Amino acid sequence: MRLLNDEKGGLMLNWRNQKRFKPELDMEIFIRQELSSCREALVKIVAYCLNQNHFHFIIKQIKEDGIRKFMHKIGTSYTNFFNAKYDRSGALCQGRFKSIHIKNDSRLLYLVSYVNCNSEVHGISKALKYKWCSYPEYMGLCKDEICDKKIILEQFRGREDYAKFAKKSVQDAKQEKEDEKSFLE
Repeated sequence: MRLLNDEKGGLMLNWRNQKRFKPELDMEIFIRQELSSCREALVKIVAYCLNQNHFHFIIKQIKEDGIRKFMHKIGTSYTNFFNAKYDRSGALCQGRFKSIHIKNDSRLLYLVSYVNCNSEVHGISKALKYKWCSYPEYMGLCKDEICDKKIILEQFRGREDYAKFAKKSVQDAKQEKEDEKSFLE
């Protein structure tokens, strides 16, 4: 995500090629070398969760057309990886990505906690232990800094306060899913 979040193209290929010849190379060092002064991020990533069959991002556009460019890079990159890994070709996703504009702070807080804990909502894994979501980063458990967490965490007294809010949001989301099932039956 960090390599694809740049106006500059080809960073994934450069990373792959350098990693092939220097397996010990750390991504942080590579990113500092490649993007040191000329970084032009497309978006700020606020939260994410990558599940087996879908993913969620909460992102803020910082370059014109940045969201579309970023999502195109993510989709193309993952499709190329998946197709090469499983010796197949063609599209993986149906249609264009779905997006909404988040209009107020309370909705933003709820959606960030929903995305951060999406693996838990779907019963995949506890969010704190799921390495494919931003929740461990929000809780200070990751060395990698992918997300711009300030806008969210500054609205709480601390990480523990946010954790309580996120836990309540997960419970609410699970209940909502149960209610939807009941209504459909």
